[in-house]
Amino acid sequence: MGWKFVGEFPDVKQCVIVVIPHTHWLDFTLGVLVRKIVGKKMHYVGKKSLFKPPFGWFFKWMGGTPVDRSKNQNMVDAIVEIFNKKEVFRFAMAPEGTRKKVETLKSGFYYIAQNAKVPLVLVAFDFGHKQVKFSEPFFTTGDYEKDMVEIKLFFENVIGKVPKYSF
Repeated sequence: MGWKFVGEFPDVKQCVIVVIPHTHWLDFTLGVLVRKIVGKKMHYVGKKSLFKPPFGWFFKWMGGTPVDRSKNQNMVDAIVEIFNKKEVFRFAMAPEGTRKKVETLKSGFYYIAQNAKVPLVLVAFDFGHKQVKFSEPFFTTGDYEKDMVEIKLFFENVIGKVPKYSF
């Protein structure tokens, strides 16, 4: 299809995979293809009710882990708890929180990585250049503003499937 990889997915057992931009439902399909080519299990979380019959097996098979949101626990803590329980957990997420244009990212990905003591792996789905870019593992420093400058630089000039919604 004319796409190429820039860099390679690092050999880590645990990480937060930050995928940007998320502008179209096809991003998920591209993610599934990339996961297959890379040959590493990648995961996501979903509300507990998704993992019940009749489709629960499918969501687990696709790498899903249920999160019980009825407990008085915030999502960052709930996902950190999953990291603490699993030897292999590569948590993929789109921190824009929507497929529409945003100016700032939701910060949960940063604090999940910080609290779980795992690196971020930045992944850019660049439809403009037909490439998937991978970063080296990036460990947060605790200085959110400073780290965000570096994170945003990685995604500079990346064009999503719907260009006007690109980060």
